Amino acid sequence: MRIRDLFDRGQPVFSFEFFPPKTDVGEQKLLETVHRLKELEPSYVSVTKTGAKPAEKTVELTARLKHEVGIEAMSHMTCATAGREEMGRIFSLIRDAGIENVLPLRGDPPQDQPHFVRPPDGFRYATELIQFIRERDFGFCLAGAAYPEKHPEAASDEEDRQHLKEKVDAGSEFLITQMFYSNEHYFRFVASTRALGIDVPIVPGIMPITNVAQIERIAAMSGALIPQALQNDLNGVRNDNDAAEAIGVEFAVRQCRELLDGGAPGLHFYTLNKSPATSAILRQLRADRDAS
Repeated sequence: MRIRDLFDRGQPVFSFEFFPPKTDVGEQKLLETVHRLKELEPSYVSVTKTGAKPAEKTVELTARLKHEVGIEAMSHMTCATAGREEMGRIFSLIRDAGIENVLPLRGDPPQDQPHFVRPPDGFRYATELIQFIRERDFGFCLAGAAYPEKHPEAASDEEDRQHLKEKVDAGSEFLITQMFYSNEHYFRFVASTRALGIDVPIVPGIMPITNVAQIERIAAMSGALIPQALQNDLNGVRNDNDAAEAIGVEFAVRQCRELLDGGAPGLHFYTLNKSPATSAILRQLRADRDAS
């Protein structure tokens, strides 16, 4: 099933994102997590490509979730360290695994490389990777990444939006945003992209807070700002993960309600391979829908 078609059904598209665990034990725990989350009837799940694992692991896990667990699945794929021949091999592997949906990304440079350097016969941007996929006619439904608070490497909001339009023009059929905690960034971002002629679905990315130090670190790396009121609440429970998770779930429910009420086409949850917080949020949102 092509994920883009899910947005035409008139219902919010809910999705969960996972990453390949480092060990077989971790993978088994992840599969158990996915089985628990399956009860919430997500529209699809996605699997990231991390630098610590080869691309084949992402493809293998995506295929297992789709064919064994029975949930539509999307494979992320990065090209920061690979050339065209290698990426062609990987996308052939994805197609042969029966995976129909892909999120092409440039990805982060190696840790020993302070600035991104295009590999020989490689790609500078995700847009070039998308063009490559379309030219090779792999037939995937392609997603794209978006940054409501601007990509960290972009010189300005205007430059960032223009690069996003190029990505959509190249073949991205829907967009998933980076995490954010202030909805005004999302709504302003959507309005500015629509003004540029970008008309594909733009799905908010939601990362539930379960650990204060962890979320501060992730937010700093991604350029996402934590509102001062939320930061004040988190400061009071810095060493209490249970209390932090309770605050995070309550905040996320309010955030998600406002996003959906404001016209967001769905929600994409960055689960960090855990289920309790995401489950609590989505159960409340579904209860809201059933009560309305």
